[in-house]
Amino acid sequence: EAKSKDITGKSQIKAKSESELVETKTSKEAAMVELEQLSNYNAELHSSCDFVTKNFELRQTARDEEVEALKQAKAILSGADFAALVQTA
Repeated sequence: EAKSKDITGKSQIKAKSESELVETKTSKEAAMVELEQLSNYNAELHSSCDFVTKNFELRQTARDEEVEALKQAKAILSGADFAALVQTA
């Protein structure tokens, strides 16, 4: 009878362990999916940031030209001589 109780106890421990194993595998799979999604998001952010940094100089030059054009337009509307502005620029 002692051996029977021992077998029953070990069977229960085995069943509990197998149940925990299934839960752990499921949790691992979910974590791996989440990790893959985060990795993809990270790659998207990197490509976006790389685009911004690569084009920074170009964008900055374009903004400077826009500001200069607006200054000239403001000067013309204020009555300044456009020919004099072109010669100084």
